[in-house]
Amino acid sequence: MANIASAKKRARQSEVNRQRNAGARSMLRTCIRKVVVAIEKGDKEGARTALVAAVPVIDRMAGKGIIHRNKAARHKSRLSARIQALG
Repeated sequence: MANIASAKKRARQSEVNRQRNAGARSMLRTCIRKVVVAIEKGDKEGARTALVAAVPVIDRMAGKGIIHRNKAARHKSRLSARIQALG
């Protein structure tokens, strides 16, 4: 455990940030899962609607550094490609 005051404060801040990031990451995964579930059902319109809702969340998480911007781009690209493949 930290002995120095600044290290104790840093530990408190880290814990708060960890919990905030975990919640944000969970929300991100939920949004992506909604798109994937719609794709697996074969519901192209539902998947497209879910993707439109998920894209701003993905971008926001990349902007906050929760995920890397390339990972965000990869998610958006692969999800949209899967929707297009539904035909």
